[in-house]
Amino acid sequence: MSHGLLWLPLLVAFVVLTALGWLERRRQRLFLEWAEGSEISKLDGAGAARLREGLVEWSTFEAGQLKPEGSFEVCKLELVELLSLSSGDAPLTDESHGPCRLRLIGSGQQRDLAFADADRARDWIEQLMSRSRCEL
Repeated sequence: MSHGLLWLPLLVAFVVLTALGWLERRRQRLFLEWAEGSEISKLDGAGAARLREGLVEWSTFEAGQLKPEGSFEVCKLELVELLSLSSGDAPLTDESHGPCRLRLIGSGQQRDLAFADADRARDWIEQLMSRSRCEL
């Protein structure tokens, strides 16, 4: 009897890990369908984003679906800033890592796109700026 009780926490941990794996697989499958045909795309802890037909769109994963959060036209893009995720308008240095956001600025609008990793956000800046120059 006592041996069976010792294995019970392991059984619970296995069930929890299996459920979490299934949820992540579902999130990735939804993202792949959503990002199909995109020029660039990303999926991380901050959400999903894609560049498709000159439009940057981003979403978050909620209740088993991707919920649209915002969009921005690349042809209107004038400036992209890399900012801290939580400390107002503080820009990030080149050495910074971790959560951040891109501020897309153009045509009197500014939108924030969250990223879980600053290195990936820097890659996005380069790609978006090259795409905006191509659109001009």
